[in-house]
Amino acid sequence: MNKTDVQTKMSKFHNFLSQLTWLPSAVARLSIGWVFLTSGWGKLHNLEQIVGYFQSLGVPLAHIQAPVVSVLELVGGLALIIGAGTRYFSAILMGIMSVAIMTAHAEDINQLSDMFKIYEFVYIIALGYLATLGAGKFSADYIIKMKFK
Repeated sequence: MNKTDVQTKMSKFHNFLSQLTWLPSAVARLSIGWVFLTSGWGKLHNLEQIVGYFQSLGVPLAHIQAPVVSVLELVGGLALIIGAGTRYFSAILMGIMSVAIMTAHAEDINQLSDMFKIYEFVYIIALGYLATLGAGKFSADYIIKMKFK
């Protein structure tokens, strides 16, 4: 195999991968969306326990924040799955996860590397990806964008 053959194969491979640029966003949206959809659903169906948990963490106005967080997780998760309002819901859910880290996991963090052991931090990374890069082509956001272009 000569240099030109290798370059041709590499170019074809690169072109193939370029056609899959929609895939990482879709996988991120579907997986993180499912996490929040099911989490919000579970919280809404156990609201008394969630209010009590929030109160035990010292969250102010837990009786208001618990249902609000539950609904935002449910609706935000569904929105991420279909790719509607992806950047907005990602930013909102990042805020919720930041509060979760500061309250529920504050005692677990002694150094920066401890952050990587917390699921909520991994969610923030995935949500940050979606907030900055958007939902991708396989989404309601893309369809709406193309309709009004």
